[in-house]
Amino acid sequence: MVAATILVAACGSKVTLENYNKLRAGQSYDEVKAVLGDPARCDEALGIRACLWGDEQKAISVNFAAGKVILHSAKNLN
Repeated sequence: MVAATILVAACGSKVTLENYNKLRAGQSYDEVKAVLGDPARCDEALGIRACLWGDEQKAISVNFAAGKVILHSAKNLN
């Protein structure tokens, strides 16, 4: 239980305004993962891969087309 809590806290710690500001259109999925770590989830539809880092309270969302960032947004970052 403690290990799971530490893992969640470590993943959440990368969801920051500082890391969000490192994201740019045209970056690859691997470049984004290098900044934010593994996403909480990704969904794919019509050639667009939408990935989410964080949770309902604090999150970074990134959309990829052909493996490159086309849009990113954030929710409740300080």
